[in-house]
Amino acid sequence: MLGWLDHAATGGGDGAHARLSEIAATLAAEGLAVRGTVQTNLRRGGDDCHCDMVLRVLADDGPQVVISQDLGAGSQGCRLDADALEGAAQRVLATLPEGLAKGGAIVVLNKFGKQEMIGRGMVAVITAALDRGFPVLISVAPAHRPAFAEFAGDLAVHLSPEAALDWCRDALAAARLTPAA
Repeated sequence: MLGWLDHAATGGGDGAHARLSEIAATLAAEGLAVRGTVQTNLRRGGDDCHCDMVLRVLADDGPQVVISQDLGAGSQGCRLDADALEGAAQRVLATLPEGLAKGGAIVVLNKFGKQEMIGRGMVAVITAALDRGFPVLISVAPAHRPAFAEFAGDLAVHLSPEAALDWCRDALAAARLTPAA
């Protein structure tokens, strides 16, 4: 089960990140196992949109990983530190239980972005989670929807921001009832 939120429906990237953070915190407070990452963009001042992109790994107060790099004033290139993102993905993979018999988990991921479009980033996490029977919740920017649709096929369910929390609860409950293969 793969649920996705449209960035645009949440007010953009920061809105999607905030909604995913709220969902992850609510599920964890309910005693559910939550794995994955949530993102915070820490503004450095000014209106130039430069910020530090920080992922928090969702497991046992997991580490924070800065996934952006400072390219200097006036830079136009992508500031994503792909190696840092890959490192965060490896940390998430290490937190995933082997299967539902060990308690299961729901995986919340900050977004399907450019790195995922080329088969990197959190693709290994999504694949491992789905292979183990864990539901995955992710956000997708409008520009990345076609690539996400190609990646996910008919596995993906589009969710409104309001419906996402209930979907997570229902998906995890359904996964726990499904016998392991």
